Amino acid sequence: MPIQTIGILSPGDMGQAIAAVLNQNGLKTIAALDNRSERTRQLAAVANIQDVGSLTQLVIESDVVLSVLVPEAANLVAEVISNISKPILYVDCNAIAPQKVISISQLIESVGGTFVDASIIGPPPRVPNRTRIYASGKQASQLLQLRDHGLDVRVIGDEIGQASGLKMTYAALTKGLTAIGTELLIAAHRLGLDKQLWDEVSSSQQELASILTRSIPSMTPKAHRWIGEMEEIAETFKELGLTESIFYGAADVYRLVKETSLGKETPEECDRARPLDEIITILSNEAISDT
Repeated sequence: MPIQTIGILSPGDMGQAIAAVLNQNGLKTIAALDNRSERTRQLAAVANIQDVGSLTQLVIESDVVLSVLVPEAANLVAEVISNISKPILYVDCNAIAPQKVISISQLIESVGGTFVDASIIGPPPRVPNRTRIYASGKQASQLLQLRDHGLDVRVIGDEIGQASGLKMTYAALTKGLTAIGTELLIAAHRLGLDKQLWDEVSSSQQELASILTRSIPSMTPKAHRWIGEMEEIAETFKELGLTESIFYGAADVYRLVKETSLGKETPEECDRARPLDEIITILSNEAISDT
């Protein structure tokens, strides 16, 4: 089936950037913006995403729906979509556990829809060759059409859960490491040892210092979204007979960041040039655990 119109759920930071790439490369993207925030509407307008109002109209007009949501919304939105009579090619791009993806696929397929499991690795695709979309499932090859429209899509298998499993394990490393780095740097600051620790890390762990210098400043406005992602990773590892405690702890770190002034900024408001030591000082002063 040729793909011409793509429904975006939802045009936040990632969804908006994906839509912009598709629009620039010859496809039409639409979104259901009824009752959405002014920020979401502005993001959609910047990317030339057309507002069709309701989810029902989005499904009616779409050849494929890309679900790019915060993890906790994935199930609820899929349930709403499944109650709309038109069968749809539904691509779940959310950072959720494989067992949850399998459940959503069964829901979509039970009403005649087609389901593809997908995971996004990398930042919003505003710069070419930095973002990959991995796909799995028996119909995953249908998504390869988007390679002709600016997206790096890679099919990795025919089983639902494979793409999501890749996301869970990869994000366990990257975002888990960012959480650990954030907490230990705050601890060092509160001990009055932040300079000494950073001098040592910069000397003996140069690659790690470089990673933390990049990852922590870009994390703070997204911490609220990463809470649910860490919890999904925890559930993934628990299902595999491994400890989930590490990642519930990482979720707690992001929960602390969320409540600070930096965590309340939007990605558009965030000062990407703010030095790491200034970020850690702010977080140290404002992040308080209630446990």
